[in-house]
Amino acid sequence: MKLLNYTALPLILVAAWAALSSLGLVNPYLVPSPARIWSAALRLLSTGELQGHVLISLGRVWAGYLISAALALPLALAFHESVPLRRGFHGIFEVLRAVPPLAMIPLLILWFGLGEASKLAVIVLATFFPIFLNAQGGFDSMDRRWLELSRSLELPFSRHLGSVLIPAALPQIVTGLRLGFGYAWRALLGAELFASASGLGYLITDSQAMARVDRVFVGIITIGLLGLFFDAALRFFARGLTPEYDDPGGGRI
Repeated sequence: MKLLNYTALPLILVAAWAALSSLGLVNPYLVPSPARIWSAALRLLSTGELQGHVLISLGRVWAGYLISAALALPLALAFHESVPLRRGFHGIFEVLRAVPPLAMIPLLILWFGLGEASKLAVIVLATFFPIFLNAQGGFDSMDRRWLELSRSLELPFSRHLGSVLIPAALPQIVTGLRLGFGYAWRALLGAELFASASGLGYLITDSQAMARVDRVFVGIITIGLLGLFFDAALRFFARGLTPEYDDPGGGRI
């Protein structure tokens, strides 16, 4: 029943799309029929082209995302623990946060070239602040009574971190990780649109240049399905760590 709740609307929309296409009420060049898109997907799968682009994009997304998380989470903790550090870097971080990562692509290409480094840098810039700000907010908004109890027990910092700080901030940390992964996909596609000869972004632009709108739809749908799958995986991870995790997309998971 729960699966039906999630799939009913998409199935209705696809059926309506197919009906409008069969009646000739939509431009087949601009919006191909579901059957045509499905045929294009099967051709891309049979040649292995789609799988190759997916693997390359996934490798870039996960590499940049993990680098970003490895930087953002310790820094969020450091900012929580050190007021002078937070005040010193606040202005710089606000300026960087205001600059869209895609606006940095020309500079990143000049600095790092057209290889993987520039693409990873775009992903790190796009994903750092959602992870960092949510983690910092989780640390800062925890119940002060837990902090006072930890101080009264004179817990060592490692015990304080594992028993108080991380459990209290974990729901917001997970939310930041989920948001960061979504931003990672957006940044990657932007980087691949500008400077790449592989990946899902390249598949989309190359298909657009060949006027193959059905292949463009295949690339877009693939990105959406991959994002849905990995977001569900992160939600499952959150449920394992915090059973009462409040899922913004559908209540508690």
